[in-house]
Amino acid sequence: MEAILKAFFNETPDANVAKERVAFGTSGHRGRATERTFNAAHIIAITQAVVDYRIEEGYQGPLFLGLDTHALSRPAWECALRVLAANKVPVLVEKDHGYTATPLVSHAILQHNRLQGQGLSAAAKADGLIITPSHNPPEDGGIKYNPYHGGPADTDVTSWIELRANAYLIRQLSDITLVSLEEALAHAQEHDFTAHYVAQLGNVVDMTAIQNANLILGVDPMGGTALPVWQAVAQHYGLNLDVVNTTVDTSFSFMPPDHDGKIRMDCSSADAMANLLKIKDRFDIAFGNDPDADRHGIVDANGLMNPNHFLAVCIDYLITHRPEWAATLKVGKTLVSSSMIDRVVASHQRELYEVPVGFKWFVDGLHEGWLAFGGEESAGASMLTRDGKPWSTDKDGIALCLLAAEITAVTGKTPSEYYRTLTERFGEPFYKRVDTACTVEEKAAFKKLSAESVTDTTLAGDPITAVLVDAPGNGAAIGGLKVTTENGWFAARPSGTESLYKVYAESFKGSRHLDELIESAKALLSGVLKG
Repeated sequence: MEAILKAFFNETPDANVAKERVAFGTSGHRGRATERTFNAAHIIAITQAVVDYRIEEGYQGPLFLGLDTHALSRPAWECALRVLAANKVPVLVEKDHGYTATPLVSHAILQHNRLQGQGLSAAAKADGLIITPSHNPPEDGGIKYNPYHGGPADTDVTSWIELRANAYLIRQLSDITLVSLEEALAHAQEHDFTAHYVAQLGNVVDMTAIQNANLILGVDPMGGTALPVWQAVAQHYGLNLDVVNTTVDTSFSFMPPDHDGKIRMDCSSADAMANLLKIKDRFDIAFGNDPDADRHGIVDANGLMNPNHFLAVCIDYLITHRPEWAATLKVGKTLVSSSMIDRVVASHQRELYEVPVGFKWFVDGLHEGWLAFGGEESAGASMLTRDGKPWSTDKDGIALCLLAAEITAVTGKTPSEYYRTLTERFGEPFYKRVDTACTVEEKAAFKKLSAESVTDTTLAGDPITAVLVDAPGNGAAIGGLKVTTENGWFAARPSGTESLYKVYAESFKGSRHLDELIESAKALLSGVLKG
């Protein structure tokens, strides 16, 4: 890690080289110091660009600044703080300069701005920066911006920040002022994110039901920001909860390797969750979170639950156990999440809100209170409070883990047992993602696809019922293609970082049909991408 830290400060990105510029993906700017894609210069430029954006938008309230446990997060946090202090932006940080989970920052922004809506000046609105590369390997770094609505910034905002930040890089930061770290730390105000969040959990999850059930719970924070939160939850609510790993180590040396041999703190991967799975029988239900705690991993007697399956369980349970939720509230899912969700939502006569990949598409609905739940296939979700108000507009892995405990406490079924009842009602889906090599030309061809590009009338033996290049929920381009039949579907989109495209597929006719569906999808794509 020493070489990575040295590179963070000593390596200077060249803004004339495309891959070394600031580039926001679905979850902010990410990179590696040794590759000159995540260095001090990037953080200084991005933070100054955010300061400029705040001025442009009239923000005068505090900026909530969080960080996770990756090696590069603390030095990046310090760089950001030096810029913010130099610009006299009021900054709130975790007490004792501790780590801060993503959902706690989102919740804090919403709490502040809700009070502002009750009489504070509109100019006093707050926003946030979170230093995290999520579940990515130990050597990675990341930074993301959450505006006044508390969720990930949309493409218009990130494009503005990206353009401004790269202009600063081109000028080699010559027009950015920094104060010393000592001055910056003195400028920052401490805020007890953890205490505020934990005390209000009963607003979003039935904590009393969990307490009364006296469940034996286990949790592995995977060396991340969820550690102090889970410790506070156990103490505040008196739960029988065992935090099985209290180690914080920037190398994440305690982590089992993921499926490809890399260290990755992915709580939706059985390989990465191996430590918790070995001891699962000690608990009624157990959880894992990634380093910034925006993802959830649910473990019961049947092992690690498929994230798609858990989303379907959450939706069915919440619709039937949140009596204060209006019947008009929509339910959100990404295009590549399971169609089991479609069937569950339809059975309750609710409206499905289907969007492209990326949690940012759920932010407005959660913030404005017309979307009850938003969930994506990669184990990220959030929901309204029990009385139908915004809770967090970024993914909240902690609340979703506690929802799993509530479901078990109230229904007497673990989430995987509950899911089995759904398959008895709606059929059993088989789901898979396959990566396929792809040329630059084929990647470009994805952007030109239309519904008319597909001339096939059947897919894996079934008539095609829909060809989509835009999401049905909000009409946004999906950056690829989705083809559906009565018994299955596939979606394909190019990777933003690698020379491949991803095919997601699902069948309600069994694993053999799923394989046929994937082969049919590849054949169909081969034709349409070559034009």
